[in-house]
Amino acid sequence: MLDIEGPPSMHKKVVIFGTGDFARTAEVYLTADSPYEVVAFTVHRERLETTQLRQKPVVAFEELEQKYPPDEYSMFVAIGFGRVNKSRAETYDVCKSLGYELITYVNSKAVSWGEIAIGDNCFIFENNVIQPFARIGNNVILWSGNHIGHDATIEDHCFISSHVVVSGNVTVGNHSFLGVNATIRDGVTIGPESVIGAAAVILKDTPPQAVYRTTETLISKVTSDRLRHL
Repeated sequence: MLDIEGPPSMHKKVVIFGTGDFARTAEVYLTADSPYEVVAFTVHRERLETTQLRQKPVVAFEELEQKYPPDEYSMFVAIGFGRVNKSRAETYDVCKSLGYELITYVNSKAVSWGEIAIGDNCFIFENNVIQPFARIGNNVILWSGNHIGHDATIEDHCFISSHVVVSGNVTVGNHSFLGVNATIRDGVTIGPESVIGAAAVILKDTPPQAVYRTTETLISKVTSDRLRHL
């Protein structure tokens, strides 16, 4: 586990696994706000559609060890929440088995207090507030603007989108996904592989693999040109 307030000062060269939106976004953040230098992207050969992305080479993962060996390069697995985070978790495990160090990035505009620890291959975006004694496992994504309360535990391979409230003493089980604006009451345990939909409010423990979703806001019968005070 790493101290969230102490990102590594050593300049390291990094290969990003992925070429999608998350991978492109991660490259921007790592280049502008970290000690890491992104030198290449990689995907499996059958998904190799281009040889260059953001002025950097894209190489087949099957050739990565020869071109970017693990004793000289680190990696970050930038895959989203597909299959309830299992796609990212499987690639994470393969990269670890090949001997690659998987970096963790904490944005300089994230706020934390007290003793906080996080695992590897985590990506913590700006405006996350992480309170004392929080524990964040391996391969966890915290998109922008979340609140992680004191003594909360986010287990491995989770994806927390944006503006989520995880209250104090909450445990989020492994492989879970929390949608935008979801709220988890203090002391609640979210079962493994749960999907908590956008704007859901969770007030008690959830079973494993539970899916919670809210009702979409209904459209008004009054059109905007008929509004008197707008």
